[in-house]
Amino acid sequence: MNTLQDPDPILTWHALPNPAFSGGNQLRLLRGGDELFPAQQQAIGAASHEVWIATYIFHHDAAGAALVNCLRAAAARGVRVRVVVDGFGSKTSLAWLRETLLDSGVALAVFRPIDRWWRWLQPGQLRRLHQKLCVVDGDHAFVGGINIIGDFLDLNHGLTERARLDFAVGLRGPIVQQVAQAARAVWSRAWLGRDFGEELLALVRSPAPFSRLRRLTQSLRMPRVPRNPSGSQNLAPVCAAFVLRDNLRQRRTIEHAYIDAIRKSRQQVDLITPYFYPGHAFRRALRDATRRGVRVRLLLQGKVDYRIASMAAHALYAELLGHGVEIFEYQAAYLHAKIGVVDDAWATVGSSNIDPLSLLLNLEANVIVRDAGFARTVAAEFETALQSSSQVTMAQLGGAGLRGMLQRGLVAWIAYVYLRVAGATGRY
Repeated sequence: MNTLQDPDPILTWHALPNPAFSGGNQLRLLRGGDELFPAQQQAIGAASHEVWIATYIFHHDAAGAALVNCLRAAAARGVRVRVVVDGFGSKTSLAWLRETLLDSGVALAVFRPIDRWWRWLQPGQLRRLHQKLCVVDGDHAFVGGINIIGDFLDLNHGLTERARLDFAVGLRGPIVQQVAQAARAVWSRAWLGRDFGEELLALVRSPAPFSRLRRLTQSLRMPRVPRNPSGSQNLAPVCAAFVLRDNLRQRRTIEHAYIDAIRKSRQQVDLITPYFYPGHAFRRALRDATRRGVRVRLLLQGKVDYRIASMAAHALYAELLGHGVEIFEYQAAYLHAKIGVVDDAWATVGSSNIDPLSLLLNLEANVIVRDAGFARTVAAEFETALQSSSQVTMAQLGGAGLRGMLQRGLVAWIAYVYLRVAGATGRY
């Protein structure tokens, strides 16, 4: 009889509701594109077999051009190169991407394109590809919140004086196989979605359609579940798990991973996210943590990017401050980082914000690490960012009584309508 400790080969980590940890991994925290892009290009430059990239934004600036040149060179060497971008996040760059990758051997897929007005009428268009993944030869992987765009360029505000705050993590070891399978799956999903009718017709006309279908499904098969999938006490350093938020089996895996870590906290919880509007269970976990004497600190955006997102976070300030949560706003530059650290033993880096879009709608990807050394590295970055932040106090909220209630009601109504239109169900 198969168990989680001895799974059937068909059973995959992707089918599990909880993070599947593996040991023996190597991790490196990367700050901004200045650290991520050279590491990616070095790995791609040495690639001999395949490169997979999934990203929300692939911009036509110097950073994007440098990566395109690297991908073209890899394809010219015979490396299989596959890139998938989000149709909304990369809409201003798609014409440039298609032109620069034409006849290069690089296969470009677009996740839910919106190149026609009627695309908006298709189901699921509010659910976007927000993952940032790069996998090289199944040996190197990069996961985080950093889009392919220069650190000093903001799509809404142009060039900035200071680099945005953002992070990714470079990975080697068993965890890379999970990232690779996720990148292949989302690329295949976008590629088949583009020409699904033709692909289906080709399968039917094929003399051996089921053989072709089997090869296709095998390309999407996830690796075996690691032993000890839900714990880490018996795993060698560095113990880590790759977690998704998708619309299949892992709809709330990232959210539940956060909540579980917060519920188990005993000393400190530090979270950085630009967009913060958690659900009831998440907020209850934060409140319960402060009642246990845990110090909870949130670092949110001080430079407003999207006004409705800022309004959503501010609508919760009074409640959170009233329960002892400390709130800081990052003032040095635009904030795009999504990281967390709990008790110097648990840390996460990824693409998921703590809001309904990330936790219930978009395709997201995070790495969760149970390692004291890595947690200390993340904690040090939190403390550094805190030096360029200002603390929010209850006195600063002023007349937040009636105004705060009205603001919170408006935000809750907007979020409810948006989620229902997007097809999200369940209590949040």
